[in-house]
Amino acid sequence: MQSNRTVSVVIPAKNEAPSLAGVLARIRNLPMVSEVVVVDDGSTDATAEVSIAGGASVTRNPYSLGNGGAIKAGARAATGDILVFMDADGQHQPEDIPKLLEKMDEGYDMVVGARTSANSQAGLHRAAANGFYNRFASWMVGQPILDLTSGFRAVRANKFRRFLFLLPNGFSYPTTITMSFFRSGLPVAYLPVEVKKRIGRSHVRIVRDGIRFLLIIFKIGTLFSPMKLFLPVSLGFFGTGIAYYVYTYLTQHRFTNMSALLLITSVLVFLIGLVSEQIAALNFKGTDGDDHL
Repeated sequence: MQSNRTVSVVIPAKNEAPSLAGVLARIRNLPMVSEVVVVDDGSTDATAEVSIAGGASVTRNPYSLGNGGAIKAGARAATGDILVFMDADGQHQPEDIPKLLEKMDEGYDMVVGARTSANSQAGLHRAAANGFYNRFASWMVGQPILDLTSGFRAVRANKFRRFLFLLPNGFSYPTTITMSFFRSGLPVAYLPVEVKKRIGRSHVRIVRDGIRFLLIIFKIGTLFSPMKLFLPVSLGFFGTGIAYYVYTYLTQHRFTNMSALLLITSVLVFLIGLVSEQIAALNFKGTDGDDHL
C-alpha cells in the first residue's frame, strides 16, 4: 500500500447520531486514514456533536440537500488524495477500507464495495431492482457492473471532482459517478464486501425513490450512451414500417401513409440519437486529463 498518499473518509449523515459514534471509533483504528469528514445534512439530532466528539471534522448543510448534495460538500471539504465514501448507519464496515485501498494500488481509479446476494441486507424488491439496474448499466457501458448503487467506494480525489457538476443531489450519485468513470475510460474495480443491517430508519422511500430511479435509467441512457437507446427504437419503427408495407402491398397492392409515417419516424429517431451522442461527448470534454497521483 502506498505510504505517501493521504486518505479522507467522507460520511454523509442525516440524523445518524446513534450509529456514528461506533463507526468513527472503528475508523480511528485505521492508521492509513488521514481525516474523517462528516457532512451533517440538515440533521435535527446530535449528529454534529457526536461527530466532533469522535474526532471528525464536520461540514454542515443548513438544510438537507440530499445524499448526493452531502457527498459533493464532503468531496469539496476533504483534503486527501484518496476519498473513501461510506454510510453513517453502520452498514459499511470500516475494516474493509484497507481492502479497497489495496485494490486501488493495482491501478484502479475507483474501487466499489459490492454487495452480493449472499451478504446484502436489502429486501427482495430492492435486490430485484438493483439487479435490473446492474444489468442495464452493464449493457450501457459494455462492462460488468456488480453493484451500481453502492455508496461504499474509494476514488482518486482529482478524478472524482471532475464530475461534480454531473452528480445529482439525490440518492443516485453512485449511479452517475460509476457511469461517468466508465464513459471516460477510467478503470473501475468491484470488491465484494459484507454489509450489515443498518442502525435506525432508512431515508429511502420505495415509491418515491423507485420512480426517481426509473427516471434515472432514462437519464443515464441519454447522458452516457444515447445510441444504445435510440438505435433499438429506430430499428423498431423501421422494422414495423417495412412489415406493415409488406402486409399492405400483399393485401391492397399499395404503399400506405402509415408505412411512410413509421419509416420517417425511424429516420428521425436515429438522427436525434446521433445528435444526442455528440452532445453526450461534449459533456465529457475536459474530463479526460492524464494526471495521476
